[in-house]
Amino acid sequence: MGKHYSHLCLWERQRLFEWYHYDKKSIREIGRLLNRSHSTISREIRRNKTDYYVPTYYPHPAQHYYKSRLIQRSCRKPLKSTETRRYVRDKLSQGWSPEIISGRLKLDEELRHVSHEAIYQYIYKHARELICFLARHHKRRRKKSASIANKISIVDRPETINNRLEVGHWESDSIEPKGRKSGLNVLLERTTRLVQTTKLSSKKSIATFHVIEKRLARIPDKFIKSITYDNGTENARHLQINAAFKCNSYFCQPYHSWEKGSVEQINGLIRRYFPKGTDFSEIHHARIKEVETALNNRPRKCLRFKTPLEVYTEMCGALSP
Repeated sequence: MGKHYSHLCLWERQRLFEWYHYDKKSIREIGRLLNRSHSTISREIRRNKTDYYVPTYYPHPAQHYYKSRLIQRSCRKPLKSTETRRYVRDKLSQGWSPEIISGRLKLDEELRHVSHEAIYQYIYKHARELICFLARHHKRRRKKSASIANKISIVDRPETINNRLEVGHWESDSIEPKGRKSGLNVLLERTTRLVQTTKLSSKKSIATFHVIEKRLARIPDKFIKSITYDNGTENARHLQINAAFKCNSYFCQPYHSWEKGSVEQINGLIRRYFPKGTDFSEIHHARIKEVETALNNRPRKCLRFKTPLEVYTEMCGALSP
């Protein structure tokens, strides 16, 4: 897999200036120090020289030129030729999706190929009257979810976890009311069904990280072996949790949240206390704790009508206060 390319930042431009002008390092040596291609360094200097007395590369003007080019690029029409725009309009009106149009352009080679992303940008920035031809007619483009690094798929989760043969494997989920900033984090131990519910201060990953870290701190380390998540960006800090508790993390396949069915079932029970649309910012922590206690003292058929708290105490000992 190739490296993901990113543009030079101001810090890199400052180092480039120091090494190139003062330390007289070569282009290739600077590239190695910045972990960049030497052609990237050469192009950066060539494109962003400032003509004061003599053409010279300076980091802050170079950063300004870079930002100016980004603005200009965003203002350019994604579909440059009249023929391409006419083709796209015609095919959209016939019910073709941007992906199909892009793929067909590449196959036919009659017109210059454009990506489906360029077609979407053209529609939403320059031809909004074409939105009616899209499958879902969204008035605004939905933001792409940020990717989560170093995920291990639930497909690769060991059978000892899948079969609930040992204690210490958890599922995590969030209950987030639509349009609300706060919500609930729900942790559930797969074997005992012990549940921990905690109010979140925000939807950001740092809030989820702090909540999970705080709640699992009550659990002995030997009973924290893995956590299974969905693909929500609130779980982006799973590696920090792994490091803190020396555990593993697994992720459901995209759009397969049912693969962590135990916590999903508990979410349904929680909804009996907090119906959809509940503003959790108005719910006191004490009330959330009451619901958690009720769930942990509720007999479960899958536990032969014992309660999660009884089973957990039998297998792991009493919870720390």
